[in-house]
Amino acid sequence: MAFYQETLGLPDGAFSLLRDLIHERTGLFYDNGKCETLTDKLSPLVVERGFGSFLDYYFLLKYDDNAAEWNRVMDALSVQETYFYREVDQVTTLVDVLVPEYFSKSHGRPLRIWSAACATGEEPLSIAMALNEKGWLGRAPIEIYASDASTNAIEKAKRGVYRERSFRNLSPLLRAKYFSPAGESWRVAPELHAKVMWSVANLTSEADVALLARSKVIFCRNVFIYFSEKSIRKTLRIYHRLMTSPGYLFVGASESLIRLTTDFEFKEVDGSFVYVKR
Repeated sequence: MAFYQETLGLPDGAFSLLRDLIHERTGLFYDNGKCETLTDKLSPLVVERGFGSFLDYYFLLKYDDNAAEWNRVMDALSVQETYFYREVDQVTTLVDVLVPEYFSKSHGRPLRIWSAACATGEEPLSIAMALNEKGWLGRAPIEIYASDASTNAIEKAKRGVYRERSFRNLSPLLRAKYFSPAGESWRVAPELHAKVMWSVANLTSEADVALLARSKVIFCRNVFIYFSEKSIRKTLRIYHRLMTSPGYLFVGASESLIRLTTDFEFKEVDGSFVYVKR
């Protein structure tokens, strides 16, 4: 942190101003102990703009209505740690329990599933693979939506090309079935990739998620660990208001919403934990 304070300038109070603005616009929160993390991520953007301080960059973000610059901020701050069949027990519960239950009384209405922080796309593609393995994609109307706040991440997801590290939990059989070699990487089968509808969305913006959140099932995993409690509550209120009822919300194994909401009931379904809209 001292390096950036000296080279770019980080006067007293500037970190709090920048941190609080980012928190307000994105939901991401960096406490005082993460000052260096935030400055490390944003310093290339400050330098590229030709600014001499983080305070200058704060004024740009605060007063210049520049969506492209905020997209660059989200690209810089987003965490893209993901892989196929991560925490697959929840996906299994979806496919084996929730999907059959829904179509037993849906009267032909489509099932909408939203991967709300999909990073580079491994999660929604895992959902599509699991559904296809049980024959659901071929015989039932299922809509899979996927979004992320990072434009770069969604562009990578749209390309559908993945390196070895994304396959750490996927069986060789499934990789051979749904992917083909592309140099040193693997390309997802076009027919599976086409089952997912991709978009950029800020989870704390109701305008961004208004249509996406009208889903029966939402996967919002391993994103709330980067949010403040205020941002989590705001996001949950949006979900609760817009989700169909009963709606099912899956979060990461290390995330707990019990102290943060009474709008969702914490339940165990077929060995997996899920929050059900009351």
